[in-house]
Amino acid sequence: MVHLFTVSKIYPPSYPALTDIQLDIEKGEFVFLSGPSGAGKTTLLKLLFREEEATDGQVVVNGRNVARLSNKGVARLRQEIGLVFQDFRLLARLTALDNVALAAEVVGMARRESRRKAFHLLRELGLKDRHNAKPPALSGGEQQRVAIARALVNDPLLVLADEPTGNLDPEMADETMRLFAQMHQRGTTVVVATHNTGLLERFHHRVVLLQQGRVAGGRKECPAGV
Repeated sequence: MVHLFTVSKIYPPSYPALTDIQLDIEKGEFVFLSGPSGAGKTTLLKLLFREEEATDGQVVVNGRNVARLSNKGVARLRQEIGLVFQDFRLLARLTALDNVALAAEVVGMARRESRRKAFHLLRELGLKDRHNAKPPALSGGEQQRVAIARALVNDPLLVLADEPTGNLDPEMADETMRLFAQMHQRGTTVVVATHNTGLLERFHHRVVLLQQGRVAGGRKECPAGV
């Protein structure tokens, strides 16, 4: 699903964010990207959905070298990827339902179908009675669930989450991780970037450790799962 071959990323004028990254993530895996702030986790995720381009090396996602994609190719790639961010990035003027449905409409889904699917996802995530609420009226945990529903509405092959529990209390963080586990159980490949070592101890998935832009180690997935 994801293959990085000696990938480096240097920001101007000469800041090495990533250096010689070798990484393989197979279809259906759940992987934590771990490491302190500044280790390169966010940059690595941005390379996968082509928000940034590698300075050297190759980034292959679902069989495609992302550096060779046309604008249409990048758009198709992003349709296959669900993105979840620490700051949620919801549109404050739209309801929860509209925030989720919009993500489907922008890639061509009919409005009626997008709203039907959005409502189903929100109900599945425990937000049936909150679908008409706007983000400022939602708790942090509710906003995160809306963001997860938005990430899932296009049935992505790959979900990328950048510090998705950073703004949540421990109980809500664990609930959020259980939602990612549900995605994984459906067959979705999930990559979660986090510096929260407590999550790694409680949720036993493969860990890739980054330090100063390099892969420093990790652990194999625990058979016990979540």
